[in-house]
Amino acid sequence: MTILGPTGVPPKRYLDAASDVADDFRPLEPATEPRAPSLRIVHLGKYFHPAHGGIERVVRSLAHAQARIGCSARVICMDHERGRATRVEQDGPVEVVRLRRAASFCKIDHCPDLPKALRDSGADLLHLHTPNPSMILGLMLSGVRTPLVVSHYSDVVKQRLRRVLFSPIERACYDRARLVLSVSPPYIAGSALLRRYPDRVAVLPIGLELAPFLAPAPEVREHGDHLKRSYPGPLWFFCGRLVYYKGLETALLALRFVPGTLLIAGDGPARTHLERLAARLDLKGRVRFLGKIPRDEDLAAYYLAADAFWFPSNARSEAYGLVQVEAMASGSPVINAAIPHSGVPWVSRHEETGLTVPVDDPAAFAAAARRLLEEPGLRDRLAAGARARAIAEFQSATMGRRSLALYCNVLDAPIGARSTSGAANYAHA
Repeated sequence: MTILGPTGVPPKRYLDAASDVADDFRPLEPATEPRAPSLRIVHLGKYFHPAHGGIERVVRSLAHAQARIGCSARVICMDHERGRATRVEQDGPVEVVRLRRAASFCKIDHCPDLPKALRDSGADLLHLHTPNPSMILGLMLSGVRTPLVVSHYSDVVKQRLRRVLFSPIERACYDRARLVLSVSPPYIAGSALLRRYPDRVAVLPIGLELAPFLAPAPEVREHGDHLKRSYPGPLWFFCGRLVYYKGLETALLALRFVPGTLLIAGDGPARTHLERLAARLDLKGRVRFLGKIPRDEDLAAYYLAADAFWFPSNARSEAYGLVQVEAMASGSPVINAAIPHSGVPWVSRHEETGLTVPVDDPAAFAAAARRLLEEPGLRDRLAAGARARAIAEFQSATMGRRSLALYCNVLDAPIGARSTSGAANYAHA
């Protein structure tokens, strides 16, 4: 199961400037829902719902999708609230073990109950979700030898000291994994860690429960219409944590050359800086900082109202951009940046689901927005393409089926008639 060439470098199609993937790389979906074995899968996460976070959301989506197929899905994670004893809860069909955090050092939590939880899990397979130094360390110290799959969501890009100090332990953990999963093909080329495992790397694209975005309730549509009436149009929307790699300086600079209002949902350490920049650029009346929007239903109204979703992230710390999937499912074209070796422009493809521009280029970003306003039929074409790609590639049920196909390869156990080769085709293409 290899997607890397003999030199450890991904084939040329992974390195395309627009991060496209050749047509023959598309996974083949089974004609019918596969019969799942009674696999006992234990996901090892950092935190879990209701804790907020991209990985937390993905772990929940994947575990629920696997449970719906017929697997036993459990999550072992640290408790996002301190001071509480280890406890077991149910999140629908998924059992959740929240571990007490007894102490922390350099952002690594010590959970005394983790070794026993791993030994008593009865798992056929452990699925570790990283970056997650606390769980990596606990797993390596536990001595548990259950077959291991690792989902690698992002390299440690900025925290260089932590990367240097912790990388030997991380590599030892990855060395014992039977399979290492990337969230997109382009990310592999830029990751020294992933390139260490040419015989074990495969791709499992992230999926979500898209119903709130594909089929919003009437009240959500009404809220979207209300938003259109509430702000001077056209409306541009951004959603995410306000941190350095989101590239929102580019969005603010671009807004000077584009009509309308930019709505920014989210919070974070860069908010004060961005508010001051908007004031200096005399944009304060045209930029609205909305803070956090907690519910999918509320977010869906903003995607519906927007003429486009702006996603100017500029560094590989943005490995995927899950909010792009929400926007696409809602029929909102995406304007993103061609981050080298990131999954961002692979998720939303140039001229298919949105427009991709060079990184940190306000003029190009503004020109793309103006194209959507001025070029007849362009926005509608991209909106239709965005919904089609979200439905075909990024639903949680699809991710669940693909994950079982990959597990099948490493466990050597048939799934149905072994026709569930969707994700495996990512690996073999």
